[in-house]
Amino acid sequence: MISESRLIEEFKELVQIDSETKQERAIADRLTEKLIALGFTVIEDESAAKTGHAAGNLIATLPANTDKSIPKLFFTSHMDTVKPGIGIVPVMDAEGYITSSTDTILGADDKAGIAALFEMIRVLKEQNIEHGQIQLIITAGEESGLMGARSMDSSLVDADFGYALDSNGTVGTIAVAAPTQARIVMEIFGKSAHAGVNPEDGISAIQVAGKAISRMKLGRIDHETTANIGKFEGGEATNVICDYARLEAEARSLVHEKVVVQLAAMKASLENTCADFGATGKFQSVIVYPGFKFTEDDAVVQLAQRAASKLGVPNDIFHTGGGSDANIFNSFGIPTANLAVGYEFIHTTDERIHKDELVRAAHLVTEIVRETSQLTKWK
Repeated sequence: MISESRLIEEFKELVQIDSETKQERAIADRLTEKLIALGFTVIEDESAAKTGHAAGNLIATLPANTDKSIPKLFFTSHMDTVKPGIGIVPVMDAEGYITSSTDTILGADDKAGIAALFEMIRVLKEQNIEHGQIQLIITAGEESGLMGARSMDSSLVDADFGYALDSNGTVGTIAVAAPTQARIVMEIFGKSAHAGVNPEDGISAIQVAGKAISRMKLGRIDHETTANIGKFEGGEATNVICDYARLEAEARSLVHEKVVVQLAAMKASLENTCADFGATGKFQSVIVYPGFKFTEDDAVVQLAQRAASKLGVPNDIFHTGGGSDANIFNSFGIPTANLAVGYEFIHTTDERIHKDELVRAAHLVTEIVRETSQLTKWK
């Protein structure tokens, strides 16, 4: 049986280990100790050398405890948090919500997922529940743009399918689709001049940028696609016509081709506006991560829904507008759905999770292992 008190205490322990993104060394070391104690073989990969983070990803493997041919299963959560995440002091109120008593985030995103997985492993061992090989992949740098997962050697993942525990929503609900994301840098090169003496001789990069933005369709493009200008830099003094401006932007869509179309439209707006004003523009874009999309007909979704139904919790599916490590593992060719963990108000100092949702998350992943043990092959 799930031990509520043990689970909650472990969750509280984990969130008190400072682990803002790029500062994952302490949490990686503690997680490694715990995983080894639970019987896993643990590898820390070499991704830190590429990402500049303080630790790499942890790839932990637990061998099967049966001779049956059971599909290999993996779960993933991330060890890092957003800011402010230093000095978290978890407390539980009378209603059962766990929050931080200090002016910080809680870190349920994603240490609730890690705690649920650790409790699952303890229950499997205590009850001698039959299972095939299980990998737990705990990534660094998820909060800095999926840096850890993006830098991982895909050959280290030895699984037929798996689940990320890294979505908001009631435990039992499943994120079955997430967008492709592109990052964009736009530069405008104008011509400087004295703003009070001869402004007509200058070409304001700021003005050109503003006109270009006004010609772009931004925000909600359609029900599957969004775009946003997030950062604007340019200018040094009010008496100088600005000759350089830089914009940072993004585009996302659940349909990859729509991202391509949106990028082309934004690029055309920039280039045409620059031509109109006699400026020069430079447009650079890169796909940060690819999207994924499942339906209720896909085996990875059906198995999780069966597990949720047996627990009597909701098993609705939904599409999310945000990315997660599930995007990367799907790009490796490993079907990966993203399970809701039950945390609320993430990335804010109001972040919280109800103890019952934490317990349900541990029950759900345990039931997923049970369901997997009934399979002899992966579809």
